[in-house]
Amino acid sequence: MTIAAAAEIFRHNLLPSAGGGSMPARWTNLDGRITLRTLIVIRWIAIVGQFATVAFVHFMLLFPLPIGPVLSAIGASVLLNLVAMAQHGGRMRLADRDAALYLGYDMLQLTLLLYLTGGLSNPFAILLLAPMTVGAAILSRYSVVLLTGLNLICLTILALWHFPLPWQEPVPAMAPLYAFGVWLSLSVSATFIAVYVFRVADEARRFADALAATQVALAREQRLSSLGALAAAAAHELGSPLGTIAVVAKELGRELGPDSPHAEDVGLLQSQVMRCREILAELARKPEADGGDPFERLPVTALIETAAAPHRLGHISFVLERHGKGDIPEPVVRRAPEIIHGLGNFIQNAHQFANRQVTVAVAWDERATTITVMDDGPGYAPHLLGRIGEPYLSSRADRTGHMGLGIFIAQTLLEKTGASVTYSNNRGGGARVVVRWLSVNDQVEDELWTR
Repeated sequence: MTIAAAAEIFRHNLLPSAGGGSMPARWTNLDGRITLRTLIVIRWIAIVGQFATVAFVHFMLLFPLPIGPVLSAIGASVLLNLVAMAQHGGRMRLADRDAALYLGYDMLQLTLLLYLTGGLSNPFAILLLAPMTVGAAILSRYSVVLLTGLNLICLTILALWHFPLPWQEPVPAMAPLYAFGVWLSLSVSATFIAVYVFRVADEARRFADALAATQVALAREQRLSSLGALAAAAAHELGSPLGTIAVVAKELGRELGPDSPHAEDVGLLQSQVMRCREILAELARKPEADGGDPFERLPVTALIETAAAPHRLGHISFVLERHGKGDIPEPVVRRAPEIIHGLGNFIQNAHQFANRQVTVAVAWDERATTITVMDDGPGYAPHLLGRIGEPYLSSRADRTGHMGLGIFIAQTLLEKTGASVTYSNNRGGGARVVVRWLSVNDQVEDELWTR
């Protein structure tokens, strides 16, 4: 492993691409990921370890140390911790910049201790990787790059300038080639830790953000469905009182006669009652709860039409194909928001990339129900086919501005209903998404499907 190879890996995995402009918001929007208390506790652990090691080496092993400067460096960390605890109590959540500064100080303080006690020949020099590891797990990409650069600078300084390693007898100087090897190994380790710990932590953050977005989308669909059921129930309950008001208004109009000064008011009251009845009739046509469940059951093709309706585009034709086996009736499915939102997202995505036509084919037999969404667009990039469904992954060739979060949400929602989702490209061009539900045992009542 050479320095050039390590630098190339670091550039590809951490540095922004050239011409990318300012840092993307997702790189720096990590404020509040860690509390001050956590960093204070980590620093107290480091202080106790440093003091115990210095005391043991200097007073027990009787190795000569510049004890004054060493204790001063440790005391500076003690003072900083006490000030932080007094000002904020440790409960404050740190911004990304502040957390980077705290870890940068820890790195500089440890560098000073190593400078006073032998530099890279000190066996504890590997501890310089500790702040780097913590930073790579919690900081933004930009801060990790800066912290890694600081780490490499500290390692270089310790390799070139340092006090001799404390020892009872004269210690032969470290061979230049060996010293270079120690510096290189620590530098490469710092780079790889920065790259891989950051990527693992960033992946976890992506999935956490994507799952939160999934929950928001599902909650929205559930609220909309609940509102529809509530509207239908309200229309039913308000029908009787409005009928009574209409009868009373009609009787008042008959008793007052057309010449009464209040005849116009009574007529207005009757017209408004009729208007209310029309509104309630419209609300009553909304899906009504079935046995207390806010989601009614309907044929799978009707569910597809419902999911596709908001996403159709005038210049793109929409084709729905049905392929049932023999005399097996069309499956009936609960109007679940997970299915509507998931299928709707795939259909919307197909419309965005299609040239002329989007086709949705539904097939069923005794073993499974399969819904296939196809378009005649550019299709998925071949090198991304195995990764489609991951959050923040742009999945289409020659298109920009799509981060893949919608596909992740759709897949997550559909898999929650027991479906499997696969992605491929059509032979003649265009993308294909296959959503498949396996049939349940005939003797078991399925909450989602009725066959």
